[in-house]
Amino acid sequence: MKKVSKTLLSVLLAASVLGCSKSATTSSKMKAGTYTASEMGMNDKVEVSVEVDETSIKSVKVTKHSETPGIGGELKDNKGQVVRAGGMAPVELIPKEIVKNQSLKVDNVTGATITSAAVIRGVEKAIKEAGGNPDSFKKAVSYETRKDVSADVVVLGGGGAGLAAALEAAQKGKRVVIVEKSGEIGGDTLVCGAIYNAPDKELQSKAIMSASVKTTIEKALNEKPVNESHKALQAEVRKQWNAYKANGRKDLFDTKEWYALQTWINGDKVANLDLVKVLCYQSYEGMVWIKKMGMSFKGTISQGAGSLWQRTHTSTMPMGTGFMSVYAKQLETLKDKITFLNEATASKLIVKDGKVVGATVVDNHTKKEFKVNAKDGVILATGGFAANSKMVQEYNKSGKWQDLSKVATTNRFSASQGDGIKMAKEAGASLTDMDQIQLLYLGNTKDGQITKYPPRNASGTDQLIFVNKEGKRFVREDGRRDEICLNVLKQKDATFYVLESADGAGYKDVKDPNWRSADGFTFQHLVEHGYVVTADTLEELAQKLKMNPADLKATVDRFNASVDSGKDEFGRTLYSTKLTKGPWVATPRQACIHHTMGGVTIDAKGHVLNESKTPIAGLYAAGEVTGGIHGGNRLGGNAVVDTVVFGKLAADTLVAEHK
Repeated sequence: MKKVSKTLLSVLLAASVLGCSKSATTSSKMKAGTYTASEMGMNDKVEVSVEVDETSIKSVKVTKHSETPGIGGELKDNKGQVVRAGGMAPVELIPKEIVKNQSLKVDNVTGATITSAAVIRGVEKAIKEAGGNPDSFKKAVSYETRKDVSADVVVLGGGGAGLAAALEAAQKGKRVVIVEKSGEIGGDTLVCGAIYNAPDKELQSKAIMSASVKTTIEKALNEKPVNESHKALQAEVRKQWNAYKANGRKDLFDTKEWYALQTWINGDKVANLDLVKVLCYQSYEGMVWIKKMGMSFKGTISQGAGSLWQRTHTSTMPMGTGFMSVYAKQLETLKDKITFLNEATASKLIVKDGKVVGATVVDNHTKKEFKVNAKDGVILATGGFAANSKMVQEYNKSGKWQDLSKVATTNRFSASQGDGIKMAKEAGASLTDMDQIQLLYLGNTKDGQITKYPPRNASGTDQLIFVNKEGKRFVREDGRRDEICLNVLKQKDATFYVLESADGAGYKDVKDPNWRSADGFTFQHLVEHGYVVTADTLEELAQKLKMNPADLKATVDRFNASVDSGKDEFGRTLYSTKLTKGPWVATPRQACIHHTMGGVTIDAKGHVLNESKTPIAGLYAAGEVTGGIHGGNRLGGNAVVDTVVFGKLAADTLVAEHK
């Protein structure tokens, strides 16, 4: 054995010590115990409780959060029970994945990346507090490679329309595969205003029809018809209206024909009237269908924002969670018929011998392709393109809107990218009304989402007014969405306030500690984070909003005079309550891109049509991916009707053609 010099030995020993030190740092032991940490999520801080021993993560639990139900937070039913058949929320899934893999390198839940990241950062912080090194828990995580799947029916999209289609097909005996690119079902239906339009004799018999409301129908019946279909529908409604008046009725008039006529007229007569009739004529039956599955609505009728008539049914649960929890339960009930594939992005329709027979899909985790094969056909239900700024700019050519590149969207970025429209076009589908883009004036001023507002804002317009930063009204609050938004964009900073008082039916005491916004936040949270401004007196509110108190008071006084006289300076027809007492609440809002009325061309049975206007074999569509239904302006409350009616219709057509 050769001798080693003292100098060399010293160097080797030093290197050895440094190596050991580095290794110890990388895999430093933790102090066993349970640690709590919190990180900012989408809506508020997400708190995690992390139990560790010296070398491993024993458990992770999210103990407190305010994340949106069905996206970042758990989707629950009307009894408060968590429903998981449509995917697990990141507040549940990410903790399980971290413990299972002993790694912080787990993938985010698609569609809920902010919440996912908050949970991961919270666990990392807890590891540090325990004396550990988070880097030792950052090994790569492998995900199982998916194999090809086959079924009778393939539904692309797990939002409202896709789920309605899948459930209807399964209820009629078909084997179904749902492909959803997000981690959970819902799409934009999950974050909708929870309203559904349908004529309803029982509820409308309890509403009184005012003289000002009557002028709306008289005006529509006196219009010069633009074609024979318009003339025929007008004649049918006139016959119904005359019978109503002859009976001396005082309750609210409505029929499916009047609903169709009003929807078509207020879509600027751009839509396909045959499709409008399908929407409106089958709306009530669609509502009965979802109610049989467990969907519940409040026992009163109202006029939703931009719906233009008191035929709006409001869910008993916030946003679209009522619809989604009902659908998720049905997925569980029909699990022998339905295969749900989440975290899977459809990239191309498969066409064989002129027929659509499936789709190529990319796994979000592995990035590897696999195929979903359809024996009977594919139902396209991938939503619109309101969150795709490039597509919005490309098709914003109607002349109604100027530059929309800096306008926020109410839509979920993961859900509204126009994927299905692109795939259908590549497969030969024609497109309809792509230049028809809708804005909604109810986006919050922080991120554009329809969230964090007092309950009245979404479901009714008769007990509030809109004022600009000068404290002045600028538009009729019960008008068309596009008219309101165009006027909002003209105001200072393109923002305004929804002003409410403590008067009238349905008022909920904002000082009650049990008070919650429509999406579950305390009033104090909304105030502290700037979503609402409140004061006991109108003068105090004006001062907080930096308005001239005299101007705001004059605005309210003029509106109250309109309630007394029945004549409004902006032409408003729906109002029932004077604004007189506090506490007063002002909710800042902005106009945001909300719905794209254009999409693939369909016929009245849900077939997707090619450029020659003939059906593409094996391809059907429903929901916002389609065009021709809403025309130049979608009425508030008609989007969910669209998902239910046309989702169900597309499935019915497919089943009938493939018995």
